[in-house]
Amino acid sequence: MDGKMMAIMKAKPAYGAELVEVDIPKPGPGEVLIKVLATTICGTDLHIYEWNEWAQSRIKPPQIMGHEVAGEVVEVGPGVDDLHVGDYISAETHIVCGKCYQCRTGNYHVCQNTKIFGVDMDGVFAEYAIVPAQNAWKNPKGMPPEYASLQEPLGNAVDTVLAGPIAGKSTLITGAGPLGLLGIAVAKASGAYPVIVSEPSEFRRKLAEKVGADYIINPFEEDVVKEVRDITDGNGVDVFLEFSGAPKALEQGLQAVTPGGRVSLLGLFPRDVTIDFNNLIIFKALEVHGITGRHLWNTWYTVSRLIQSGRLNLEPVLTHRYKGFDRFEEAFELMRAGKTGKVVFFPHRS
Repeated sequence: MDGKMMAIMKAKPAYGAELVEVDIPKPGPGEVLIKVLATTICGTDLHIYEWNEWAQSRIKPPQIMGHEVAGEVVEVGPGVDDLHVGDYISAETHIVCGKCYQCRTGNYHVCQNTKIFGVDMDGVFAEYAIVPAQNAWKNPKGMPPEYASLQEPLGNAVDTVLAGPIAGKSTLITGAGPLGLLGIAVAKASGAYPVIVSEPSEFRRKLAEKVGADYIINPFEEDVVKEVRDITDGNGVDVFLEFSGAPKALEQGLQAVTPGGRVSLLGLFPRDVTIDFNNLIIFKALEVHGITGRHLWNTWYTVSRLIQSGRLNLEPVLTHRYKGFDRFEEAFELMRAGKTGKVVFFPHRS
């Protein structure tokens, strides 16, 4: 397909991004070209937009941003025989090598040579985008594109919530940002009770309520550990799910989880976090999971089926929808101010 397209590009090593017109790319061997139907903003995209320390060490402008996507295959590159024009796909954004020790032992989600859309190569904040065929996930025709684009981050939430038994388990979630909200939806759909959420933002506390949290705590005004123990008859929660990356939230959660409980950590922390490992983890015999990416492809099957089941309350999470990319700066600034859930772009206006 020849022609031009609009794309959000990290054009230079500085704060912000630019809306540019570029050539529609051509798929190479093992690749497909998709018409992007929906694409959602991730926290990683915000880091790139802000040009923080991590972005400065990883991103090489100029580069099209974005990695969460749903689209229709419009062109197939040489050597691709399992995808066809018209297929409706999403994409696993971690491109793995298939050769390292982790890949050869089935742990593709921690491949030593992982490359990521919109981080190590051009991404999907564009009207058309390239997807490696090996990373394509075929969607059921009836799944809304905005939900199909959510599958990638939803996979992170699923792996966090379902790293251990959750049905009938009292659960504390710290952080009700976009991923925390998805975690609430998964926990509720999977039978957790009660689901307790600690979140300082009033805007996000209201979203947590809409998604289905049973109890909501403002950690700036209430004693999180005391509140959790009061709710759980003094026992503490069975499961602690950390989404915020805030050191104080980590400490409070470890204090609030019952001895012998389970902890899943998805939030990314500053490097200088100090924890009393002896009293908060070892002597409490906690089961601790570090969560990164999604399991390929087990988690994708779980995510797709959960969406199709209708049990996930995703609509409150999708707070902002934009037709086209014209207002992308507004979208990023609102997200930066903590005034959004998930933000979705529909690149084609019709």
